[in-house]
Amino acid sequence: MVDIVKRFPGVLANDGVSFDVRAGEVHALLGENGAGKSTLMRQLYGLYRPDSGQIIIDGQPRVFHSPSDAIKAGVGMIHQHFMLVSSLTVAENVALGLPSSRGARLDLDRVAERIRALAERYGLKVDPSAVVWQLSVGEQQRVEILKALYRGASLLVLDEPTAVLTPQEAEELFVTLRQMAADGHALIFISHKLHEVLALSNRVTVLRDGRMVGTYPTTEMTRADLARLMVGREVLLQYDRPPAKPGEERLKIDGLWTVGDRGTDAVRDFTLSVRAGEIVGLAGVSGNGQRELAEVLTGLRKPSKGAVTLNGKDVTHASPAERIAAGQCAIPEERMRTGVIKDFSVLENAILCDHGHAPYSHQTLLDFKTIAAHTQQLIADYAVKTPTADTPVKNLSGGNIQKLILARELCRKPTVVIAAQPTRGVDIGASEYIHHRLLEQRASGTATLLISEDLDEIRALSDRIAVIFEGRLMGVVDAATATAESLGLMMAGTRHAD
Repeated sequence: MVDIVKRFPGVLANDGVSFDVRAGEVHALLGENGAGKSTLMRQLYGLYRPDSGQIIIDGQPRVFHSPSDAIKAGVGMIHQHFMLVSSLTVAENVALGLPSSRGARLDLDRVAERIRALAERYGLKVDPSAVVWQLSVGEQQRVEILKALYRGASLLVLDEPTAVLTPQEAEELFVTLRQMAADGHALIFISHKLHEVLALSNRVTVLRDGRMVGTYPTTEMTRADLARLMVGREVLLQYDRPPAKPGEERLKIDGLWTVGDRGTDAVRDFTLSVRAGEIVGLAGVSGNGQRELAEVLTGLRKPSKGAVTLNGKDVTHASPAERIAAGQCAIPEERMRTGVIKDFSVLENAILCDHGHAPYSHQTLLDFKTIAAHTQQLIADYAVKTPTADTPVKNLSGGNIQKLILARELCRKPTVVIAAQPTRGVDIGASEYIHHRLLEQRASGTATLLISEDLDEIRALSDRIAVIFEGRLMGVVDAATATAESLGLMMAGTRHAD
């Protein structure tokens, strides 16, 4: 890709970016959210057309009008959110959209035979006759890779491929990717996990604000080097945490059950406590009941059995407002759906939960002068980058929206914080800031339940780590002695805490 320029209204997403990948190598593409990584790769895959610049495949300039053009040229893409039809089998998903070798008659037996050959060659264990919805997340990802290989992809783009995998599944994926590179495939690996980039790639290209910072041999880089190149300043990756001094029990979850959206139990007999002055991390692979548990704890979902106690008060069936009054605040998993109202201004979102109370309102009238002063203070205290307090929240970056939510929730001086995926989709600079704020809360005696699918984040911040699998607690371990391997086995449901 040579001097790629791509503009959107008001945004220069790629500003003269050049990028190359060779047969037999893994080339990592690294950058903060909004740096232009996905835009660049979507042009390579035919989803966007560059405004200027060239795409050259095997020495030939190419113009892709659609993904089918890119696929014909040997480009495959594994999206972060899988593109599979859950009600079809593996073989049917792989064959979908391709002509049959038997004309009008299906040739799924031949497809299955080819899948087995590819699976054997690259260590991608999967049953061609299995229905996709019955497969684990790791197995579904193997199907996506097989689908691309079946279509003849010699160049494969992997967008955050380990985001939904346990450490063991990620390592199995790396074995496959190394084998593919050894066989002459060219791989582009997009990730925000710096240790994975260092472990897997041969070269790494860093983008910042739509421009290329540079391309470097991975062997010459450290995590600190990569973080500095991404952000443009030094970034703390490890935090000095004084030993926890847990106080009284603030949050108690006792034998909790709740039903998920599919009508089956999503949380099963879950028991956990969080004390003042400690961070308890809840680790688990996506879809194992974390979202439903967070919704019960914040009053958005009703439990079917069990009890929740907050500062000694039974809040099992309390509303969100009653929990706030009892000293709890929440950083929601889906900030645009349950954290802010995107068409409201920064100022309006800053008082969403408190607009009916003094000093922001008197009887039925809002005190806009007080609200404006309060919002400006939050913007300054939490380094929220916004043109004005009247800017619609939807115009802010993900990291700044998350900082605004953090500011609104923590300014109430809560005794309990429920932080669900607090840094999902935000860049490394904003993540660092959010981590510091959570550690400040710990130091001030707040009890924090940190629910995250990022094991690095859990291990960096937590005093104790609880692991959830299929809605059940697999155990609680001391963060200082827990290893990624032992946590991964618990996350996969193959062992309990010792």
